[in-house]
Amino acid sequence: MKRSVRLTFFVVAAGCIGLAILIAQDRAIPSGKTDRVYVDQYGPSRSELMIADADGKNAHKLVPGAELDYNASFSGDGQWVVFTSERHGSSDIFRVRVDGTGLERLTDSAAYDDQAALAPDNQSVAFVSTRDQGSTDIYILDLKSRKVRNLTNSPGGDFRPSWSPDGKSIAFTSDRGTGFPHAPGRWEHTQVASVYLIQTDGTGLRKLTTDPATTAGSPKFSADGRQVVFYEMRAQDTFAVRSLGNKVDSQIVSVDVATRARTVHAPGPGLSLSPQFVGPNRIAYLARSGRSASLMFTTGEKGAAFAITTGAPGDITNPAWSPDGKKVVYHAGQLATMHHYSRTPGSKVLNHDPRFELVFGSGFPAVSPDGRVIALSERVPDDDRSSLVLWDTDGTNPRRIYHDQRFVMGLQWSQDGQRIAFGAGGFFDLRKTEPARIMTIRPDGSEPRAVTSGIGNAGFPSWSPDGSQIVYRFWTDQGAQGLRIVNVATGAVRTLTTAYDTLPVWSPKGDSIAFNRYAKDERFLYDEFDIYVIRPDGTGLKRLTDSEGNDAHPHWSPDGRYILWSSSRFGYRDEAALTISQPQPYAELFVMNADGSNQQRLTDNQYEDGTPAWVPPVRLQSR
Repeated sequence: MKRSVRLTFFVVAAGCIGLAILIAQDRAIPSGKTDRVYVDQYGPSRSELMIADADGKNAHKLVPGAELDYNASFSGDGQWVVFTSERHGSSDIFRVRVDGTGLERLTDSAAYDDQAALAPDNQSVAFVSTRDQGSTDIYILDLKSRKVRNLTNSPGGDFRPSWSPDGKSIAFTSDRGTGFPHAPGRWEHTQVASVYLIQTDGTGLRKLTTDPATTAGSPKFSADGRQVVFYEMRAQDTFAVRSLGNKVDSQIVSVDVATRARTVHAPGPGLSLSPQFVGPNRIAYLARSGRSASLMFTTGEKGAAFAITTGAPGDITNPAWSPDGKKVVYHAGQLATMHHYSRTPGSKVLNHDPRFELVFGSGFPAVSPDGRVIALSERVPDDDRSSLVLWDTDGTNPRRIYHDQRFVMGLQWSQDGQRIAFGAGGFFDLRKTEPARIMTIRPDGSEPRAVTSGIGNAGFPSWSPDGSQIVYRFWTDQGAQGLRIVNVATGAVRTLTTAYDTLPVWSPKGDSIAFNRYAKDERFLYDEFDIYVIRPDGTGLKRLTDSEGNDAHPHWSPDGRYILWSSSRFGYRDEAALTISQPQPYAELFVMNADGSNQQRLTDNQYEDGTPAWVPPVRLQSR
């Protein structure tokens, strides 16, 4: 969500001009090619555009190649498809003829561009972009002049534009003005969105949906322009829908543009998304239930059924129908690869700052002090994060050195490279499993041992530079919480904090510990995570981040001068109910000075970028 109007410390990178401003802010932050960072980017490794008959049958690939393509829609005359592609790195808007020929790139920006819709006359494109303030607005691109203007330009996230048949107005979804509510008992955000109308000259903004207990999305006009159809669901369900298998109900609703009279077309049960008029009294939509989905019609027909598979394209996301209702285009493959099981550590991750090289490392990556080995909490199908795996940093020689029946999370090497600390056990349900313990193990898999014991859950450890102590998060289902420090040799434990604190990281100099604290922010009227530092003796508590939204996953640079972290301060990039391929698709990677100054963003995409790990420079200088 666009809260950057309140953040005077941050200048957004938007194209070459924004990047030049960002770099000029402070050249003290590392430069050159000596700063490599592993980041766990939670996103798909495949996303293919498919075109099929309206019921989903006779599907074939629309655009050749293995690039990530998604979020397609037809032109008003049915001759073109506009879509988003990452084939040149960042997400940009393209168009192609329905036979797969005439591929053309329409936008070329380092910012996030997505969710395009061609105007009825094919002369303009409405799309979503972060290029001005960091969160999403609706923009209009004139295809002849290639000039781009910001149509909505307002705090909050704007999504999924749809043109009226006369080309004079646009319907869209927005979560503006709703803040950053949290799912009950969770740290993830939920989303409350409504459907709006606006004239294409930027005037006449009005809200079509008004129920604060529901969220609505993916609006589409009827062919006569008199109605707008959308899906609607309970606002609290926007988190649950992103966990496959959770039972969530939604309904398909249309509203008369003039009178606001509502008609419920598909009341459920089940999750119904992406509705579109394909005839005067006929609406097509996607019905999803757990790990399967079907194309449905309000006139009673049922189209093809799809299942999430790990093989050929089988799943379906964000279908859009041609104006005559005879064809459908959708993207497939994201759900089958959302855990990126086959993605090799070390593949490139796009970033906006040439001073950093970002590479992929799944599951709490931790780099050895000599920079030659990376430890990962392994993700494998149906056995999420239950193994400790090592890879050489050139992407070769994977080997599993520890396996647990529950979770293995929060990894860190000792400074001498002789042991790896991690948390193992039942992190999330103390009533059904043994509590998590802090464990250490040698890199060859020998001598695993528990460092903590007793009642309570221990996780997310970090070594002191001399290897004599480990700081970690502690919590119980009776309410005890905070940071603890354990003497590795004796097992003696002392309390550092007693608030809702987590993800501690000891600085390389040993004089400071960075961590996350979940506390109420009086300015934004709800709880949120921010990054703090504290001395190991419990003095010198200082808050480093204070933006709306979660700031998390702090990580020190090898020299202790900078901190990497991930932040949700710019909100969602899309409607939450449509982003089931990611659990929280809004965290971007940031870097700041160790005192909290000069906060700068490194990534701008729809995925979750988290748990960064800075590669020690000793390895990079020898490459």
